[in-house]
Amino acid sequence: MDKSLRIELIRDRFASEPRGSRTQAALHLVLRRLILDGELPAGSPLPPTRRLASDLGVSRSTLVRVYEQLLVEGYLQSRGGSATLVSEALPAAAPGHARRTQPPDRAGHVASLSQRGSAIAQHATSSRIQSGAFVPGAPDVGLFPFATWRRLLAKNIRFEQRHLARYSHGGYGPLKAVLADYLRASRRMSCSPRQILILNGSHQAIDLCARMLCDNGDHAWMEDPGYWGASNVLRANGLQIAPIPVDDEGLSLPAPGSPAPPRLIFVSPSSQYPTGVVMSLSRRMQLLELAETNRAWVIEDDYDNEIRYHPYTIGSLFGQARSQRVIYLGTFSKTMFPGLRLAYLVVPEQLAEAFATGNAELYREGRMIEQAALAEFIDAGHLGAHLKRVRSIYQERRNVLRRAVESRLGDLVSTSGGLAGLHLPYFFSQPLNDVALSNEMLKAGIVVRPLSMYYADPAYSRSGMVLGFAAIDAQTIETAAAQLCRVIEERCRREQGVSQPEVRRRCSVSGL
Repeated sequence: MDKSLRIELIRDRFASEPRGSRTQAALHLVLRRLILDGELPAGSPLPPTRRLASDLGVSRSTLVRVYEQLLVEGYLQSRGGSATLVSEALPAAAPGHARRTQPPDRAGHVASLSQRGSAIAQHATSSRIQSGAFVPGAPDVGLFPFATWRRLLAKNIRFEQRHLARYSHGGYGPLKAVLADYLRASRRMSCSPRQILILNGSHQAIDLCARMLCDNGDHAWMEDPGYWGASNVLRANGLQIAPIPVDDEGLSLPAPGSPAPPRLIFVSPSSQYPTGVVMSLSRRMQLLELAETNRAWVIEDDYDNEIRYHPYTIGSLFGQARSQRVIYLGTFSKTMFPGLRLAYLVVPEQLAEAFATGNAELYREGRMIEQAALAEFIDAGHLGAHLKRVRSIYQERRNVLRRAVESRLGDLVSTSGGLAGLHLPYFFSQPLNDVALSNEMLKAGIVVRPLSMYYADPAYSRSGMVLGFAAIDAQTIETAAAQLCRVIEERCRREQGVSQPEVRRRCSVSGL
């Protein structure tokens, strides 16, 4: 390649950079990429700085500094007073170019992923859209008292307490003490602060349980339908997942010996996800007895029971257990805001020290400022006041969604739960393609989670939709619900061959 072609190549590549970013750093990156990709081959001379600077519209001193930096990094070499050359020590096949041309495997993932990494990517079902209608599990962060929260954060940063600047053993001590009192009052649980561990989100908490209690190939029972996120974390730790159907009493316990006895049982007994079913007392007793008999550990996911729309507190499974086989999982993502990423475990006394050690070894504790602020936030009654306020607002939004959907669709849909939480599940009475419906609504900017995707066993799968209502106001709910219902009616007509008048007649049978 002659000198003019090299100048043209560099000029074109630099010109493609956004105008506001054509800086010394950008020029350095352009030249480095051309060298790594082999477009400026090893041993080839770079254009003289005076001419290239003129062509690029930069000062010669800027270009000289770029050349000097590339010399220091080993991309260029100088031969005294002669031209500056691309280093001959660089390999002929550019690594960056090889990465771009590496073909993906049949699953669409780069072949260099491990089997575990591929499995995690393939089973991921979370949506990139986490706001708007009808994202489930999302609170209205506009209702949160951020002014109070900022004040508490600033207070603890200003004090610069020594214990906030170092690792802790399982979490900030005062926060664990406050949580022990809070759980005693709100969830009828008796535990010591020593039994509580503070973690960065529920997924890390589940990961810690799997690593500390399970070996590769152990079996875990999961609710079906159930929370895909927990399944993915457990599967990534080498557990064999056995889906167990959920009915109107909660987890439907199988006959002894089928399937294989579990090491872990993951349940959400106070508000099953996504159906909202509350596990009956008889099922709870059977589950606890089964766990004791099989020496299994029960992870109780209590993700949204604090946001309830009835006057009664449903006691935790942890508080009901006579033997210590239950691990309680709580989170602040629903009660406060998702970005906080603080969750906690309450573990049996005999596991407390080992879990605290495991947490320190695997993840290291941190975020003491937030934990200190959270301790004051709960102790001063701010969390209780916030929950009291949002419960009434969310309950009204839930009612608006029910009226908007059920008055129009009638017996084409049925629902369950709704006594707590931030979403409603709807089951279709006809086998509509809920995945296709979700894709169609997503194009319109409306998130409708397909209910069928929450099932692991196709034999029990049902079509439907999971609709979140907490994060959007009543007017948005009504507008989005009207659009959703129109699409469902049209899909019902197309997929089932039902005339439009008949669809409307069926939808009015049980209208509110």
